[in-house]
Amino acid sequence: MIEKHRHFIIHKPWGMISQFVNPAKRKKKLLGDLYDFPTGTMAIGRLDVPSEGLLLLTTDGKVSAEIRSNKYEKEYYVQVDGLITHKEIEQLKTGVEIGFNGKKYTTKPSKACIIYDPKFPLRSQKIRDERHGPTSWISICITEGKFRQVRKMTAAVGYPTLRLIRVRVGKIKLGKLEVSAVKEVDSLL
Repeated sequence: MIEKHRHFIIHKPWGMISQFVNPAKRKKKLLGDLYDFPTGTMAIGRLDVPSEGLLLLTTDGKVSAEIRSNKYEKEYYVQVDGLITHKEIEQLKTGVEIGFNGKKYTTKPSKACIIYDPKFPLRSQKIRDERHGPTSWISICITEGKFRQVRKMTAAVGYPTLRLIRVRVGKIKLGKLEVSAVKEVDSLL
C-alpha cells in the first residue's frame, strides 16, 4: 500500500532553526518541537533563525523541488531601519548588487513597495524602540532565494532589516495563522 504524502504550513517563530536536526547543538528550538511530524517530513526551503513567518513542510520530495524552483514567488514583509523612500524601492525592483559565496551578484528584478505596519504580534526578542529612530515596512516579492537575500537587498540600499516575516509562497498565505501554529493541508501546489 502506498502511503499518502502529507503537507503542512507553519508560522515559524523568531529564534527557531528551520530544521529537524541541530547541526551546531545550539540551544534553539527545532521544527520537531512544534508538532509530531511524520517520518520523512522536510522543510521546503528555510527561514534563518532571526526570520519569521510562513514555512512549508512536506513528505513529498517532488513537491519540495517544485516549490523551491524559481516558478514560485515568495513575499516578505520587512521592517527596515529608517524611512525608506521610493528611490530605494525602485532600486529593489530593478535589482541590487549583493555578496553571495564570496562573489558579487545582482539580484533579479523583484516586486517591492512601502506598506503600512502589518501589526504582527510582538516577537519574543524586542527589536528596538522609537528612541533609536523611525522604522518603515516594505513588501518584497522574489522568485530566487539566495542565502539571506532579502536582508542583503535592504542593506544594499541603505536600510538594514530589523524584522523579516515571510507571508506568502506562491498562492499559500500565512494569513492569521498564530506564531508556532502548525496546520496540515491537502496540497501545497
